[in-house]
Amino acid sequence: MTRSQIEIFLGLLLVLATASIIIILGLNEESRMVALAQARQAEAIEVGAELFEINCSGCHGLKGEGIPGLAPPLNDQHFFTTRLSEVGWQGSLEDYIISTVSSGRLVSTRPDQYVGGGRPAMPAWSERYGGPLRDDQIRDIAAFILNWRPMALGEVTLAVLPTPTPSPQEAADPVARGRLVYQSNGCGGCHAIEGLSTGAVGPNLTRIGEVAASRKPGMTAEQYLRESIVNPKAFIVEGYQPIMPETFGQTLSQQQLDDLIAFLLAQK
Repeated sequence: MTRSQIEIFLGLLLVLATASIIIILGLNEESRMVALAQARQAEAIEVGAELFEINCSGCHGLKGEGIPGLAPPLNDQHFFTTRLSEVGWQGSLEDYIISTVSSGRLVSTRPDQYVGGGRPAMPAWSERYGGPLRDDQIRDIAAFILNWRPMALGEVTLAVLPTPTPSPQEAADPVARGRLVYQSNGCGGCHAIEGLSTGAVGPNLTRIGEVAASRKPGMTAEQYLRESIVNPKAFIVEGYQPIMPETFGQTLSQQQLDDLIAFLLAQK
């Protein structure tokens, strides 16, 4: 075999090897893209879960179960099967969620059942409408809500985890008990406390224990906080909308209310 023939032979081998690699990569491309899409979806759901807890759970419940008289459930069969036809929405459920979260809702579509957080019934959350969230964050919230579909339709069932039992120290400390009231009632969805919650549609409570006494003339810090919880429209902090639910006076026991106030007074 001459040198030129050897070079031609090696060239053919190189071409065949290159073609084989391209074919193999092409065969694996679809599965690779599917895996990437699944990873991105999982990441969006994870991010959306955190954003939902911080911004949405105060009205819709930590598990999307809704709060009677305030906001409807998002984790139920009705939402996934009937809601779009009920409101006459022609697009997808994902688009409906993104649109509603972005621009909010001026009035409740079911005022006989849910009055909303105030006026408007639901605030706008998109930065484009004056809210605190970016468009990608709202899409992640939508991904998290849509992830409830199998549970809402009864296709899967999750085990119910027991509620953690507070330590004796926590049980005896009204501030610690009040922190649990703050967290379990979704207060962090609207209010920020440094190191605990990042809500932005309500006043920042990081130093509320210091500033509460100066908010309303003639009232002590404790009196102001108690009125703000049970009658939130009695005094509106400048720059904020009257969207806080007016139901906490009925849903919180006297002990829970006292503990929540003790916790807020400790924020200095």
